[in-house]
Amino acid sequence: MLELARTRAVLERGIAERWQAGAQLHVSREGERGGLALGLARPGAPMREDTLVLWFSSVKPLMSVAIGQLVERGLVGLDDPAARPLPEFAANGKDAITLRHLLTHTAGIPNAHRTWSRESWEEILAKICAAEIEPGWVVGRDCGYHVASAWYVLGEIVRRCDGRTYDRYVREAIFAPLGVDEFWVGMSAADHAAQRERIAHPYDASGGKLEPIEYWAWTGSEEAVALCRPGGSGWGTARALGRFYELLLSGGAIGDGSRVLASDTIACLTACALPGVLDRGFVTRLDRGLGFVLDSRVYGVRLVRHARVRASVRPRRLLLVGRVRRSRAPARGRAGLERRDRAGAPRGAPARDTRRSVPGPRVVVSPLDDRCGDLSR
Repeated sequence: MLELARTRAVLERGIAERWQAGAQLHVSREGERGGLALGLARPGAPMREDTLVLWFSSVKPLMSVAIGQLVERGLVGLDDPAARPLPEFAANGKDAITLRHLLTHTAGIPNAHRTWSRESWEEILAKICAAEIEPGWVVGRDCGYHVASAWYVLGEIVRRCDGRTYDRYVREAIFAPLGVDEFWVGMSAADHAAQRERIAHPYDASGGKLEPIEYWAWTGSEEAVALCRPGGSGWGTARALGRFYELLLSGGAIGDGSRVLASDTIACLTACALPGVLDRGFVTRLDRGLGFVLDSRVYGVRLVRHARVRASVRPRRLLLVGRVRRSRAPARGRAGLERRDRAGAPRGAPARDTRRSVPGPRVVVSPLDDRCGDLSR
């Protein structure tokens, strides 16, 4: 078992200085594992290693693996039009948008759906399918963070190709082979009743004090955890998500010698598909894989990360940190962050308008990466 005394001290200092209410940590190094749970999970309840935390956009790489599995089964190709399994998506000029475009945030539909919504899956999907490509957007070249829209489309493609809804697919095809039973992207009422006491409640740390966030989609209520929002509604533990990243480190192999994904597929998904691309949403340059942000220049090692998860990927090493917190700094329209009302809820509009007033969207079809050539039709 790894000793994590210095790491514990850093996290304890963050709690004492009210940067976060609580924290979970999962570390895997050279085959050894360690974990910490500190502070509060919700008012009156301590954080534990089995506490279920809301992971927001850290669940996006789960979709990458799901699509990779479909590719391996011959059900889709990365450069197939999304409209092949989902014909209604072709409406309004979206017929050339591919799965690759959706995974790399270059599909041109970032504003087709953004907010947390009480609409049904079918209503949200219909709205996205009816949307137009952003004016002036060159599909496959221009990049802008698709917080939700692309992931609903990909989730529906999983359902139509495999037959299982995305919430069920994640549990059965990705986590179950790992022996993990403490992660959900959409939780049933029965599971919520059984897990209620383990569910964390996010806090707002802006203004220098910690206040539980009462926004309906983040409270851990039965309604909140039931949401299957493929781009951002995962509830689970740091060690569960850590096991997922350990899967990537292992090249897709699990302990009994079987595989969840082939090593070549993982190499394809985590290869740099878009080097140094300017993301309109974040207003910064990023190295993007297929559903992953890769940034070796900033962190000094090969890094696979997304939103609240930071996973430093080197041979046999993994660090995964989750914090029950929101930003201390008040919302000021920073790129990539949704503005919030007084109750902590995202407003309907994005913080930055990613649209350009230039007519005529175009589509760029990029050549396949060498490591992906034998994975797509």
